[in-house]
Amino acid sequence: MSKVAFIGLGVMGYPMAGHLSKHYDIIVYNRTTERSKKWIGSYNGKMELSITNTVKEADFVFCCVGNDNDLRSVLLGKEGVINSMKKGSILVDHTTCSAKVSKEIAVIANNSKIKFMDAPVSGGQIGAENGQLTIMCGGDEETYYKIEAIISCYSKFSSLMGPIGSGQLTKMVNQICIAGLVQGLAEGLNFSKKANLDGKKVLDVISKGAAGSWQMENRGETMLNDEFNFGFAVDWMRKDLNICLDEANSNKAKLPITALINQFYCDIQDMDGGRFDTSSLIKRL
Repeated sequence: MSKVAFIGLGVMGYPMAGHLSKHYDIIVYNRTTERSKKWIGSYNGKMELSITNTVKEADFVFCCVGNDNDLRSVLLGKEGVINSMKKGSILVDHTTCSAKVSKEIAVIANNSKIKFMDAPVSGGQIGAENGQLTIMCGGDEETYYKIEAIISCYSKFSSLMGPIGSGQLTKMVNQICIAGLVQGLAEGLNFSKKANLDGKKVLDVISKGAAGSWQMENRGETMLNDEFNFGFAVDWMRKDLNICLDEANSNKAKLPITALINQFYCDIQDMDGGRFDTSSLIKRL
């Protein structure tokens, strides 16, 4: 049986590693040790206190951390993941980061005879917990086919989008589309309130038509109920949208709505809503 290691037990990595533990011999590592202790209290697997001991015997290493700087900190350096992995093993990064850093890491991994794939996910905390994530992969076909069955433990769909960085670029498209959808939903629900309509009845009707979306089905009613203490945090969405805008500045794509909604999320942060779910855009209105 393949040996698997998982680095990063945040709101996404924690349940993802949990799904892997049902099928594979797994070792986990988290920079906050208490998080690892909690994980092994819930799932079958082992924990280590160092990155080196976590990954040195692994055939596959999966990583899910916060941002570019976190990724460099964990993967690079003398006692980082890449220097600690055995030659011929595979490193899969589920972090949402810049395509630039994915390409940078791929070169370093390749020089160490390690295969690398960028594989950001979509579906949020609920998708991770239910094993229903969508995964966008960047890398070569051979590596993708080797990891496909493993990542199916926590995904409902995955696809190879192209060479290294393509997964991250696809995730940027995902976040651009979500931002517009959530703002439109927020404005629509606020409008229904101002028009003295029954918001729940409105959702029930329009969700069955062309306006329907995942956001509407999963966040519409909680938005009406002013419930935002769950899901994908505004702080993380701002990080993602800044990545999108930086990339657009390089490739000359025009993102006027995305740039505007990024500022709206800044308003939510100013309202002490950085940890609110992204559907909290309605609170501005």
